[in-house]
Amino acid sequence: MARPHVVPDDFPRERPFGLVSGTQPKLLVHEVAGRYYTGLTGEELWTRYDACEDLASQLAEYASRKMSASGLSLDDALGRVEKGLNAKVGAGQWDFSRAEIAWTLNRTRTLLSST
Repeated sequence: MARPHVVPDDFPRERPFGLVSGTQPKLLVHEVAGRYYTGLTGEELWTRYDACEDLASQLAEYASRKMSASGLSLDDALGRVEKGLNAKVGAGQWDFSRAEIAWTLNRTRTLLSST
């Protein structure tokens, strides 16, 4: 039996915003297998969490290497990581919300602090 996916309570759960023109109030939904959802489905939430967790692990390894090789402080290394992450998202190369970026950076700091 497969274990259910567990997403931490502090992981952002909001769906990316959309925009619909018109004067009448609108409710943004998306259809999955004939059902309509206003937020993320369990599988969508897990996929986004898994991507952020994987990225945080990779960023922690990268920052750790840079701190060892260049003698950077934790804050300097995280500052560089944040700058690079924001550049990738800003250029449209990566699709993360602001809340997901903040969570990923916090998780990266936690991973670095525990090593």
